[in-house]
Amino acid sequence: MTERHRSIVDVHLVLRRSGRIVMLRRANTGYGDGMLHLPSGHLERGESVIEGIVREASEEIGVALEPTAIRCVHVMHRGAPGETDRVGFFFEADRWAGEPSNAEPGKCSELLWVDPATLPEDTIAYPAAGIRHIEAGVPFSVFGWSDTGI
Repeated sequence: MTERHRSIVDVHLVLRRSGRIVMLRRANTGYGDGMLHLPSGHLERGESVIEGIVREASEEIGVALEPTAIRCVHVMHRGAPGETDRVGFFFEADRWAGEPSNAEPGKCSELLWVDPATLPEDTIAYPAAGIRHIEAGVPFSVFGWSDTGI
């Protein structure tokens, strides 16, 4: 019997204010340190994607999201050689409680509001691709698979 394939599921938050989105500069994590990424993380066992994005928003940028205030705007299946593939859900919110701040200074060195149409060059490639797809209204993409050309 063939073993069933499993992917890691992660969640990403596109928090918008005045046409800009929140990004964090990663630090001390071992992945993408010094580069920009959306507030994000992977699911914990038994957690829904909605619960996951609400938790990550609180942990990483100190804001409270109501589940009814978020919407799924993109799903990405991404792979990288030698790594377990991931399915990422990108959620958008334009209302929340609290002021976004760098709530994990041990993992991020700064919080920035950036224009999604002109992302900084030091944005990690796959969230940059996700943001471009969201801005274009594309609901699904693959990233990093050799047979897709993406």
